[in-house]
Formats: sequence, structure tokens, C-alpha cells
Amino acid sequence: MVGRFDYFVVFAEMRTGSNFLETNLNELPGVTCHGEAFNPVFTGYPNRDDLLGVTLAERGRDPFGLLDRIVNASGLNGFRYFHDHDPRILGHLLADPRCAKIVLTRNPVDSYVSRKIAGETGQWKLTRITDQRSATIQFDAAEFEEHLQTLQDFQVTLMRGLQIAGQCAFYLDYDDIQDLEVINGLAAYLGVDARLRALSRELKKQNPAEMGEKVQNLRAMELTLARLDRFNLSRTPGFEPRRGPMIPSYCAAAKAPLLFIPLRGGPHARVRAWLAALDGGTVDDLVDDFTQKSLRQWKRKRPGHRSFAVLRHPVARAHRVFCREIVAGGMPAMRDVLRHTHGLALPDDMGSHDLASHRAAFLAYLRFVKANLAGQTGVRVDPAWATQTALLQGVAQFAQPDLLLREEDLERDLADLAGKLRLPAPPLEPACADTPFALDDIYDDDVEAAAHAAYARDYMSYGFGPWRKQAMPPLRVV
Repeated sequence: MVGRFDYFVVFAEMRTGSNFLETNLNELPGVTCHGEAFNPVFTGYPNRDDLLGVTLAERGRDPFGLLDRIVNASGLNGFRYFHDHDPRILGHLLADPRCAKIVLTRNPVDSYVSRKIAGETGQWKLTRITDQRSATIQFDAAEFEEHLQTLQDFQVTLMRGLQIAGQCAFYLDYDDIQDLEVINGLAAYLGVDARLRALSRELKKQNPAEMGEKVQNLRAMELTLARLDRFNLSRTPGFEPRRGPMIPSYCAAAKAPLLFIPLRGGPHARVRAWLAALDGGTVDDLVDDFTQKSLRQWKRKRPGHRSFAVLRHPVARAHRVFCREIVAGGMPAMRDVLRHTHGLALPDDMGSHDLASHRAAFLAYLRFVKANLAGQTGVRVDPAWATQTALLQGVAQFAQPDLLLREEDLERDLADLAGKLRLPAPPLEPACADTPFALDDIYDDDVEAAAHAAYARDYMSYGFGPWRKQAMPPLRVV
């Protein structure tokens, strides 16, 4: 069929009205919707052996074979797809501009209650009102929250897939499918010339009663819904760009099956020295410069391997980066930008950099980081001051660490890790104090508040308290 689309998919869920929508689509001449073509337990419809000559077993071996049959069938063909249907074709559907996407949603409370009632009565469709079965259900808060999360996750997946592909979908709500003009608008979107004169009356609404007549513990349901953060007001805003897994920065012991996943601004040198000493060697013996391929090979050759990352308190991490990259000039171009654009009073001559100016510049740096992470500056977010939350989300795309250790407990936790590998634990080098001034010299409530404002995601995600209340390791000045 020559037109805008070769086929269509209705993204929906159980009890969203997808059967009714399918019935009306099939009323359009030349249009056929083939049910739940990729349902994991049947093909198209229950109690059928095949769909377009493709059996369930054949579809299991090659889902794209059935998709080809649907695309090449006479007229404009499509199917309904739910979140738990065959995931192998989802990426293809979202990326294919010749596939029309229809997204059907319904109030999650209504779909949850409807599904529970259908489960109680065993009645999933109603064609004759005299056959109607009714039941009341018990609202389960945990079950509903899981239902809601599943729906939201799938909608986010669809939205992101469409954004990446640069495409749009035709969105319908449950109430929209009862509107003849909207259904005819859908026909226009599909590129179909025919229009319906009336909606199908084959299927009847199953549970038209008020919610109080369907839910036994209505008050408990109301309390649960009131407790839910419908508008996500409690979330910590995150505007950082998505990060990659940073695989070239990983390092592994020369012999022990142990992989260190460093987070910029953390205690890298101490951990690398400990990792080398674990095998009785030096840091030159460590395995690094990984690629995805070489990291997979390293893992396959070492059954029982462990990987870990180390979290550092946000204040300590920010001050370390500030001292090394900004004050000491590790990032000279960034140092100039911060001085001239963001008001950091850093002198050209470090001899005139006293304690008061150091504290003032650090507070200005933290204000810059807050604005930078919120997308309010023209400077890219560097991994050195990105949140540890964002860095670990990037890592998780490829190499989720087994363990997240904390700097204040590092010596004990590394010794425990060595013990799990049945290896003697070498001593951990003392931590180095920052220069030209230690954090302890300038730390106060204002510094803590500025760091908390900049790194609210890390404080929330990992439960950090004020820095001075953490059990910090002893420092040595170098």
C-alpha cells in the first residue's frame, strides 16, 4: 500500500480500551489490526494456532518473519503492542519512519481497577450486556505502585525512542476512542481515505459504576493516591548530560580478579597503589587502557571477578578538584574562564593566595558548579565536577560495579574485599591533604551549604551528611 506508512502499531496496555480501538480500526476498509501479534503466550489472539501462517514457535525463532508478513499483507496492517511483548522488535518499530505509532493510554487507577475486576470475573470482553459479570476488588497499594511504575517506564521508553528517531506518534486517551471525530482523525493520520459514520457497538463498557462501588477499601486507595508524588515534586532536579561508561579509565590488578572503576575527583592514587600492592607489584603492573572488547575479554577470563568504585564526600571531592584543577592550574583554560567570567578571585601569583581568598574562591567555585550542573552556564559539564550519581549512571551502561565503597571506610572495606578473594590485604596509604590549604582550614556551615546546593543529587542518592560528621581518614601533607 502506497502512502505515508507501510504498517502501524498501537502501543497500549491491558484495560486501556485497545480492543475497542482495534474493532473500530478494522471497520475502516483496507485496514486490519491483528491483535496482540507479539504477545509472549499467544500470537494475535488466544486459542489460535497461527497468525498469517506464522506459529508461536516460528515467531519465537524469528519475530521479524511475522513482522514482514504483517507489513506485506494486503492493505494497511498493524497490531497492538504492550510493555511485556517481544522486546526484540521494539527498537525497530520506534526507529522505522514507515511504521505509524499510535499511543493509547488510560488513567492508571481506572486501568488497575478494571484489570483487577476482570481477573476476578474472568470476563475480558463484553459483547452482550446480559452477560455482564460484576465484582468488587481490594485495592493493594504496593501492587498499584508497581503497576504505575511499569506504565510510566514504558511511556518514557516510547518517548525517548521517538525523540531519538525524530518522529511523532498519534496519542489517544481512553475517552478519545469514544469520539468519532478523533477516530476519523486517526484514519487521516494513517493516510486512509475512508471515514467511519459511527463507532462500533459490538463491545460494551464493562464497569461503568462509580469507583466507590468497585473498590472495597476506597479510603485506603484514596490515602495511597494522596501519598504518591504525582507531580514528582520531591525529586532532585538533574540537568546534567548523560555520560558514557568511561571504560578507558578503569584499571585492574595484574593478577587478582579485581577491577577498579574510578570516579573523577576520588582517591585514585591511593586505590591504584593498594591494587598494585595486592599482587606485590607496582602501579606500572596494573592493567588499564581498557576498551569494551578488552574489558569483556578480561572478565571472561576471570570467573569470580569483582569490581568496585569509591564514593567521596561531595565537599571533599569538590575541594580536591578545586585545588588541583583550578588553583594549581591543572585546567588552565578553565581557570581563566572561572576568573574572568564567574568571579573567582584567583591571583596570578600563588604567593598572594591567602586563606581568606582561598575560601572565597572555593565558595564561588561551588556556586559555579551549581549553575553548571543546572545547565545555566556556557561551559560543558566536566567529569571532574559532575555528580557521582551521573558518573555511576554512565558506568552502569556497561559495567555496573559490584561494590560502592566510601572513602571514610576505605581501608576496612578494601581489606574485606581482599579477604573475599582469599588474598592478604596490603596497607592503604594515608590520604593526602589538599594544598595550598586543607579543607579543614576553611570548612564551615556556609561551605557545607554551598556544596549541598551544588551536589544535592549526591547528598540525596547516597545519604551524605555534613562533612565534619563523617568518619574521615587521617591525612598526611605532601
